[in-house]
Amino acid sequence: MNLELDHFFILVEPEAKIADELVSIGMKESVSRIHEGQGTANRCFRFSNVLLEFLWIRDWQQANRGKVGNLFLPQRVKYPQASPFGVVLHRKDGSDVTMPFPGWEYQPDYFPAPKAFHIGDNASDILEPLCIYAPFIEPSEKTSNTIVEQGNFKYVRNVCIYTPVQVMSEALNIANTVEGLSIINDEQHLMEIVFDDHSRGLCKDLRPEIPLVLYW
Repeated sequence: MNLELDHFFILVEPEAKIADELVSIGMKESVSRIHEGQGTANRCFRFSNVLLEFLWIRDWQQANRGKVGNLFLPQRVKYPQASPFGVVLHRKDGSDVTMPFPGWEYQPDYFPAPKAFHIGDNASDILEPLCIYAPFIEPSEKTSNTIVEQGNFKYVRNVCIYTPVQVMSEALNIANTVEGLSIINDEQHLMEIVFDDHSRGLCKDLRPEIPLVLYW
């Protein structure tokens, strides 16, 4: 598929205090914003190839209404069996903006039209991660040096998401074809992120606070 991972997110507790754990091991926090009309806010970490977003609900009423409600964010926070993860994809190259999987348009208040997301129709299945396509994001211009940068937390080599769903939706199967993104059936919800070449052989397990394990 002509798709690339733009960013990925994890739903967390308000204010995302867990992000301080990443800062403590040497990651540099980049941006944060309030999503007006969506009822959410975030804290983010940007790497050379993708962005990691910690997302939380700041206004439950907003997060439940209209098309925002069809993302089922409150349910993904409340219910232990729900997936707290989401992936946002964009075109890898070329000018094709055809929607890569069945879904529906979501025009957030915090983006001017027509900068709208395409939400995979698996959004109502809270066992699965949200699959989102951003047709307005231009293909990235990466150089061959991107993945040979030296140092810690320069780039994300792989994101692996575990989900207990037995039969994956079409949207999730398509997301699973993206380079550097793996989605695997398992008994629990978990995300593993491998940074750089894992040369230091270090690991940080953020469970039970959130289902996230880091390797660098």
